[in-house]
Amino acid sequence: MTLHRQPPAALDWGLLALLGVMWGGSFLGVELALDSLQPIWVATGRIALAAILLLTIALIVGDGLPSFATRTDKRVWLHCFGMGMFTNAIPFSLLSWGQQHVTSSFAGITMAVVPLLVLPLSHFLIPGERLTRHRVAGFAVGFAGVVVLIAGDQLVSGSFDLAGDSMLPAQLACVAASCCYAFGAIITRLCPPVSTLSFAAAGLVCATVVLVPVALLTAGLPDVITSTSLWGVLYLALLPTGAATILLTVIIRRAGPPFLSLVNYQVPVWAVVIGAVVLSETIRGHFITALVIILAGLAVAQRTPRAAS
Repeated sequence: MTLHRQPPAALDWGLLALLGVMWGGSFLGVELALDSLQPIWVATGRIALAAILLLTIALIVGDGLPSFATRTDKRVWLHCFGMGMFTNAIPFSLLSWGQQHVTSSFAGITMAVVPLLVLPLSHFLIPGERLTRHRVAGFAVGFAGVVVLIAGDQLVSGSFDLAGDSMLPAQLACVAASCCYAFGAIITRLCPPVSTLSFAAAGLVCATVVLVPVALLTAGLPDVITSTSLWGVLYLALLPTGAATILLTVIIRRAGPPFLSLVNYQVPVWAVVIGAVVLSETIRGHFITALVIILAGLAVAQRTPRAAS
């Protein structure tokens, strides 16, 4: 018997908007947390606190952590570790470091390319996934948007000196974080069946186990933690990292993964709006141009080819 999912209800659209705001606001949280904390501690703090939150909830609802009993269970844990690294530890660290030098708006816009980066990875790593003409075209358009985002000033002035651009390493760090998220998405998709909450909690635990000693060895304990940094880390842990994971689980169960993918259009928009309104960031003209181009590429890539008549 074929199961037909009901069309998304008003509640589903509301939950999707809330998730978009949470993830779009994460870049604001990083800006706040960087007030007195080094980037590695921003990433470590949000992950460790979120791990405690999700692990506690997973235990309360009876999901707990994945088992180690069978070979499949051990595969699940390998995927948990990979997800913890590529969806949490590495990109959070890169974004925290990058946002010392670039605005939260810039960092947020780079996240729009994640679903486009997933396309070529899926082609080579996931059986049955192929790069259609629409996907290739969408990827090419999105890549052009990234070029505009990074080299917008040079494109306008006609003077190209990326090697002398002091912002370039931080900009590339944000793009590298997007690449990590794309790898994390593939790792998650290839994982054997497991509770989403249990999987997310295990990934955060793995990331915590890796990042805590790294933070201690590279940065030592923080000398002082201002209230601004504390609130920033708490916000990051409780909302974009912790609550958002629970929320996306609810959305997937209610409306399905394709509906959840629509959040990709929201996150960069909310990041730009929040950066401008809350942080009074100046939104450069080429930022908006790049965002429009990237979202256009995403729209082209998600077009469904017409069936042959």
